Amino acid sequence: METLVAELAKRGKLLVGEPFFEGGVPVTVDRKGSGDASPGDLVVLRLGRGRAKVEAALGRPDDVGAVLEGLLWHEGVRRPHAPVPPPPEELEPDRADLRDLFAFTIDPDEAKDFDDALSFRPEGDAIRAWVHIADVSAFVPAGSPLDRDAADRAFSSYVPGRVEPMLPEQLSADLCSLRPHQDRRCVTVEVLFDADLNAGEPLFYRSVIRSSERLTYSRAQSVLAGTEHASEETTEALRLAERVASELRRKRYARGALRIEAGETAFEFDGEGGVARAWIEAEPLAHSLVEEMMILANEAVAGLLGGRKREALYRVHERPDPQSVELLLAKLTDLEVPTPPVPENLTAGEAAKLAARISERVVEYTEQSGRGGKAFPSLVLRALKQARYDPRNLGHSGLASTAYCHFTSPIRRYPDLVVHRALLRELGVSDDPLPEDLETDADWTSVRERELASVEYKADEICLAWLLERRLFEHGWDTEFDGEVVGAIGSGIFVRFDEVFEGYVPGRLLPGDYFELNPLATALVGRRSGFAYRLGDEVRVRVERIEKPGGRVSLELVR
Repeated sequence: METLVAELAKRGKLLVGEPFFEGGVPVTVDRKGSGDASPGDLVVLRLGRGRAKVEAALGRPDDVGAVLEGLLWHEGVRRPHAPVPPPPEELEPDRADLRDLFAFTIDPDEAKDFDDALSFRPEGDAIRAWVHIADVSAFVPAGSPLDRDAADRAFSSYVPGRVEPMLPEQLSADLCSLRPHQDRRCVTVEVLFDADLNAGEPLFYRSVIRSSERLTYSRAQSVLAGTEHASEETTEALRLAERVASELRRKRYARGALRIEAGETAFEFDGEGGVARAWIEAEPLAHSLVEEMMILANEAVAGLLGGRKREALYRVHERPDPQSVELLLAKLTDLEVPTPPVPENLTAGEAAKLAARISERVVEYTEQSGRGGKAFPSLVLRALKQARYDPRNLGHSGLASTAYCHFTSPIRRYPDLVVHRALLRELGVSDDPLPEDLETDADWTSVRERELASVEYKADEICLAWLLERRLFEHGWDTEFDGEVVGAIGSGIFVRFDEVFEGYVPGRLLPGDYFELNPLATALVGRRSGFAYRLGDEVRVRVERIEKPGGRVSLELVR
């Protein structure tokens, strides 16, 4: 079904739909097929023979929620799910019954799909840890229409305030979700840490759990900080988790993992179709706690499958090209950022270790100098290869891991579901087949991941454009902002301002000279004056224009 997101309008006696997100010719709309929609509404049109018909009425185009919904339709993300087969009625006899084991989840405040739960127990000077992951494979038969639909979607798509789940809500938000006080099927990874917090050999098995506590990051953080009361079991479990996770992170960085960590933009809506505020959400300790335990489980599963030369959908991040790291060093040196020494005849292995040291230096420098906090870490990331999926275990350079996969989020990532099936086959408790062409699946999921990341980025930019326009209406369009140059191309510079916003200054608006991109692409340099706008430089800008549907902001420098 071909669809178009459009704004309805009257043209004489005709009702037409004007394309909203991209240019194009208005299409004539069948009045009988327009339902309750009226001129000025944002709608999804179903195209075909004859006049277009309204498939869905989204709301008014000045409502950011309606526009975000339209974006999901425009990008082909929003669509009906395949039917859900009847769920299994009885527990499988081989499942370990862990319902008496204290388990808890930690997720964002607005989360509905809980993939993972944790358990911790002291055993003398040792700590035993369990990572429980929703057993989605028990509800999604391999090769079924539901499975093929999930494979095609590949991931859940998240935009501010809404989600298009990979699996129908009946599964993603209910039957598979590890909701508190509900019996739930899981696949569990169990690890015993000795007195020095060294991890022993992991155990893997199917289980049934009953989560006792649904924690949010903010509440878990408060309990750990001692500013909020929780039950004795919850508090002890969090303290044990904190000890284990802190040591796991220390060892990960010690072995050469990258330290670049970009915070995510969070939004608050005003309930009237607008955006009330936006901020960069720093990673709370509780989030890093969960992250370390998920990395532990992912490495454990990948280690088992990779050690036995089994195919699956591994998460791989290949080592950077030595030439890319050398170019990164040249750029940072040009920008007067301290860098570590470079070994002669740099190999790929040395390049990976060097990239980790560079990432550490860049983080330290930006924190101490207050300069280049956005621009310089981005340079490091662009010098690295993109993480992707592959049937072979090729290691993960960014985590300095010899074996890595995505196992811990099967509700929202299809590769995780494939890994679950591979693990359960290896354990001899399932005969679910893997996809026939894992190479094709790996390529598709890698491509789809980038496509959905682009959709999510566009959604953030739309919300920021809404908020910026609101700010300017409140404070005046002549408001000036302090900003940082975060990107440079031949035709202009990109500026980050007021912490969350980003806009573009065309080169033709740069005053006093004709500016050209320097050979290292770190600055626009005046042809006559030699004056440069470099990455990390502070500038002062004013908003010239906002294109809300595209989330684009044009700026001018304040002379």
